[in-house]
Amino acid sequence: MVDHLAVAIDALERGPLAARVQRGAPLGPLTTYRVGGPAAALVVLDRPEDARVLADVLAGCPVDVVVIGMGSNLLVSDDGFDGIAVTLGTGFATIDIDSTTVTAGAAAKLPVVARTTVAAGLTGFEWAVGVPGSIGGAVRMNAGGHGSDMRDSLLDIRVLDLRAGTVRRRPAHELDLGYRTSALAASDLVLSVRLSLTPGDPEAGRAEIAEIVQWRREHQPGGPNAGSVFTNPAGDSAGRLIDTAGLAGLRIGSAEVSTKHANFIQVDPGGRAADVRRVMDEVRRLVAQTHGVDLHAETVMIGFPPEKAT
Repeated sequence: MVDHLAVAIDALERGPLAARVQRGAPLGPLTTYRVGGPAAALVVLDRPEDARVLADVLAGCPVDVVVIGMGSNLLVSDDGFDGIAVTLGTGFATIDIDSTTVTAGAAAKLPVVARTTVAAGLTGFEWAVGVPGSIGGAVRMNAGGHGSDMRDSLLDIRVLDLRAGTVRRRPAHELDLGYRTSALAASDLVLSVRLSLTPGDPEAGRAEIAEIVQWRREHQPGGPNAGSVFTNPAGDSAGRLIDTAGLAGLRIGSAEVSTKHANFIQVDPGGRAADVRRVMDEVRRLVAQTHGVDLHAETVMIGFPPEKAT
């Protein structure tokens, strides 16, 4: 039987991306949880043409691929990921502004885009200053906060289908952006994003950004975590459900529910991803038992079995 993963990695190591391929690369340090095992291989793409090379290798090859953005919404299994992980370098972090249209590379950091657009006299993206992710990842999960999300300003994206090797521009209406969801497949690699913003007062924008940053510091914990763990049920708050179930401070091994915001799970330095997953499972079980509500993970879990209904 052909080992397609080994064949793909060998092809990458013999090709123009050889210097940017690392076998057995630890993925934990690439995430905000900072725990988890290695990928079979990690590929760092610095230029759009690198993405084409990767697509040529993967075309028609049944290999699992995961795109690691800022890693701010990922939990990687301690056993790692038996596939190819892809991350984007600084060549994909550009931000260009033409009147009210903002074109950002997929690796551009949301807080940087927020501050850059405010400095350019634009408004509509201030909310993103408090989200520690990349703009490509933000499209994939329709990230949001403070009453706004990506679909409010997204015009379109350029996306590479790693399976077909094709690049095309997809308008926002094709992406089926919903609450923390989109129609993007695992093999879709966002290359760049275009936003449509409106003229605004830079001083007012800076004041709003300062207010958001202060609110986050007061209401959300620091340290190793991945932000909100569960999506909010319709008409309610996951944090409220977890808190009123008496689960703030619940600890299993190296992970615990934050006492500052109950929809955050923190993990000790050098901790285990398995402990985070066990806390998540226990929270889901006890919230269902207490409130009759089945919580669903917002965190993307790599290398774990799928969630089971409580």
